[in-house]
Amino acid sequence: MKKQRPVNLELTTISFPPAAISSILHRVSGVIMLVLVGLLVWLLAKSLTSPEGFAEAQAIFAHPFVRFLVWGFLAALGYHVLAGIRHIFMDLGFGEEKESGKITAVLAIAGGVVLAILAGVWLW
Repeated sequence: MKKQRPVNLELTTISFPPAAISSILHRVSGVIMLVLVGLLVWLLAKSLTSPEGFAEAQAIFAHPFVRFLVWGFLAALGYHVLAGIRHIFMDLGFGEEKESGKITAVLAIAGGVVLAILAGVWLW
């Protein structure tokens, strides 16, 4: 029997469940960290070369755009850790049901927002 199902390819009209949003954000946060870790390693290497290099790294870090990038890294790291812990528990068999998966996804997203705010307060 051939099923006639409507095909909706317009992503703006699709309502994703919290678990899907959490999973997508987990991947996005990993990519953000991968891209920004190069900047952080470069700043660390520059700061360790000499006292002048350390002063240059401090001056670079004082720039608002660089601080924003570091905040983005810390926010992504915080969320990635929370979502990773959620995934580990799900791999162990906890929170696999639909309702508990929804609750843990919302908690991970809310915790990521709280950690991002705390990182912003700490940096500025």
